[in-house]
Amino acid sequence: MLFLLGELKDKFLLFNLFNYVTFRTGGAILTGLVFVLFFGPAIINTLRAKQGKGQPIRADGPQSHLLTKRGTPTMGGLMILAGVVVSTLFWANLFNVYVWIVMLVTLGFGAVGFYDDFLKVTKQSHRGFSERQRLGLEAVIAAAAVWAIVSVGRDASATGLAFPFLKGFLLPLGYFFIVFGAFVIVGAGNAVNFTDGLDGLAIVPVMIAAGSFGLIAYLVGNVNFARYLDINYVRGTQELAVVLGALIGAGLGFLWFNAPPAAIFMGDTGSLALGGLLGTVAVATKHEIVLAIVGGLFVLEAASVIIQITSFKLTGKRVFRMAPIHHHFEQLGWKEPQVVIRFWIIAFVLALIGLSTLKLR
Repeated sequence: MLFLLGELKDKFLLFNLFNYVTFRTGGAILTGLVFVLFFGPAIINTLRAKQGKGQPIRADGPQSHLLTKRGTPTMGGLMILAGVVVSTLFWANLFNVYVWIVMLVTLGFGAVGFYDDFLKVTKQSHRGFSERQRLGLEAVIAAAAVWAIVSVGRDASATGLAFPFLKGFLLPLGYFFIVFGAFVIVGAGNAVNFTDGLDGLAIVPVMIAAGSFGLIAYLVGNVNFARYLDINYVRGTQELAVVLGALIGAGLGFLWFNAPPAAIFMGDTGSLALGGLLGTVAVATKHEIVLAIVGGLFVLEAASVIIQITSFKLTGKRVFRMAPIHHHFEQLGWKEPQVVIRFWIIAFVLALIGLSTLKLR
């Protein structure tokens, strides 16, 4: 809404600031942070009262979790989503189609995750509803979003796949791009979901990835920067930097309560939604492969689960002591803060590598 103040710049010069994406991104960060910090305690108290025993803890997981994490409420993703939505409505250009596509995927994935969390809490089981049903719903939402992104592009480049380090090259995928893009979005959502297992572990890498893609969206959506960097220009994607700023702010507010010992867990409500948001932005900005680099930690977590399941089914043996891989390091004797902070470092380094692809072409 506030972007409309930019139209009044002739009456009051200061209002011209609202025409700048950078200014509104800063405003979105601050608004998301303040909103979550202010309403967070009330949300946590409400969820604790409604959930009683809180999130069920895996009996086959690290035994320390049965003592330290029992009774902690989940669905903390509601705090983040509320902060992102409110901040985006305040600061983003609501006439931008990409903003609505990203927000609808975020809320759609959040709804799927909420239902999964609801079943886990009510049944007091770490299993939610059918994985096939959940993935099916996510795939439908993601495919619809990719179709909308392609429709907004309206040219052959909209269905092309860009590669890091290659100037101006797009691999034409045609209608298969919808399948590929949906896979990226669903994969991102579930990869973040696998990462969410320790206090503060998922939200910081999500914010690091959001900051990286906020910069990418800003550069891709600016024709001059895109030409200078030899990256594919996608008109309108600059505005996604505001949405990602809202995510960073809301994420910082959530981390205040999720820092160890966590007062609340993100749950599938948050992890699926935030992963879906990042995946959709990657598709819109034509940086799907870069997402795999910037979000390499999420890829590692998801790959560890796939490898563990595949190995056990084929050979009856486990590659890791426990999957996802952050639990493997816990079983090796690493303390929870060691795992979390070292994984943050890995996420930061991978983000730097991913951003380097913008110039190394």
